[in-house]
Amino acid sequence: MAAGEEESREYLRRHRLPELLHRLGALLLYHRPERPREFLIQVLERVKAGRRAEGEYPFLMDEANVDAMFGLLDVLGQGYIRLAQYREGAST
Repeated sequence: MAAGEEESREYLRRHRLPELLHRLGALLLYHRPERPREFLIQVLERVKAGRRAEGEYPFLMDEANVDAMFGLLDVLGQGYIRLAQYREGAST
């Protein structure tokens, strides 16, 4: 592998850019904003504020989504799920 290619890979890894780009793409597809560039700027501003502990990190799912998923796994309404159920839910 060429030195320049290795440096590029290290740069991407160090700054976790593939994960960031994947997350931004997922947020775009989930929300489908009318003005995608402005949406991305807002998301990145929220990430920046979240890293300074001045705000929340933007999540793909909100509390209602998490509650709904938990309800699907907790079919008996026990208020908890088994580890196997958690793993099954996390893998989908």
